[in-house]
Amino acid sequence: MAFDFLVPVSDKVLAYSELLPPQALGKSIHKHTEKKGLPVFANATVAIFAVNESRNAFEKKPERLDVDEIRIQLYRLMTGNWNSTILDIGDIEEGDTVEDTYFVVKEVVAGLLEEQIIPIIIGATQDITFPTYRAFDKIKEMVNLVSIDSRFDFGEEEELISSHSYMTRIITDKPNNLFNFSNIGYQSYFNAQEEIDLMERLFFDAYRLGDIAANISLAEPILRSSHIVSLDLRAIRASEMGLYKNFSPNGFTGREICAIARYAGISDKVSLFGIYEGENSLQAFQMIAQIIWYFIEGISFRITEFPSSKSEDFTKFTVPTDTEELIFYKSHVTERWWVEVPSILPEHTKTNSAALLPCTEEDYLDACNQKIPERWFKAYRKGFN
Repeated sequence: MAFDFLVPVSDKVLAYSELLPPQALGKSIHKHTEKKGLPVFANATVAIFAVNESRNAFEKKPERLDVDEIRIQLYRLMTGNWNSTILDIGDIEEGDTVEDTYFVVKEVVAGLLEEQIIPIIIGATQDITFPTYRAFDKIKEMVNLVSIDSRFDFGEEEELISSHSYMTRIITDKPNNLFNFSNIGYQSYFNAQEEIDLMERLFFDAYRLGDIAANISLAEPILRSSHIVSLDLRAIRASEMGLYKNFSPNGFTGREICAIARYAGISDKVSLFGIYEGENSLQAFQMIAQIIWYFIEGISFRITEFPSSKSEDFTKFTVPTDTEELIFYKSHVTERWWVEVPSILPEHTKTNSAALLPCTEEDYLDACNQKIPERWFKAYRKGFN
């Protein structure tokens, strides 16, 4: 069993949690300990674990990520008004090879997904996204991946996998279960024009940092249809992290990234949340802890909805265009919007499901003015791939 490779939470962290007030998160988390072993998985909502693997880092890590300090900062936060049962199942250490580590990550994630537990992964490098993607092979036929990153992380096909090239491995590896890839927060000067062109050719979605920062709610419909969310902490500005060597002066603020994490938690499709590329500073540890807190809070507000004209919980809007009619639905419960594009017929889509795309009220208003977002055409073309 891959779970046998998990290293228990350290005595240092356990001793710290004993000193916390009863309202602290550390008091309610069920921990993997040397004495008691793994916590019971039954009825668990999320399971936190760290992956101490950095051999494929693009920029070599100067020191090991101090996951104990991240845990301490997380444990000391106050519990929200949640019904979530939270596990901390410990750490995955380096295997004999990186591929060995990947195998254990894949098996641990697959085991959690089978138990309908959402993994929250703290990883030293973002290439860990690859084995988490492969963990879905027997769980879900097609997978949507969202990366919150200043870079697309494409590399040459023959290049060894690294934290700057893992997406190439995901795209080319068989079986190809990737239905859609979306990037939130890319910065143009970090990406070659060829990479931007590749995103277009593959009908993937990319949203610039400035566009999302100007209206953070634009991230919500992107995350609503995602199964995997992979956060590169270098998407956050250096001053917010207290880190400067490998971080940029431009990026998301702490408030913005926590709002995005909360949107990811609210999505009832997000089944895995990974936080990668952290480095050691007290400010960074606090940021990671607060991102996790907001993701878990989002989960507590999840509502499973499926738009239907027969449901009293939705209002249906029909918008005629030059070529066809677009059907919009607005939820009375969450005020979220969806659009049904008639051209995307279920029998032609990879998922063989209804062609309902998450959208915003602004998309509806634009459609009323005959402005149709490009991403809907991408979805149409992708349906025939």
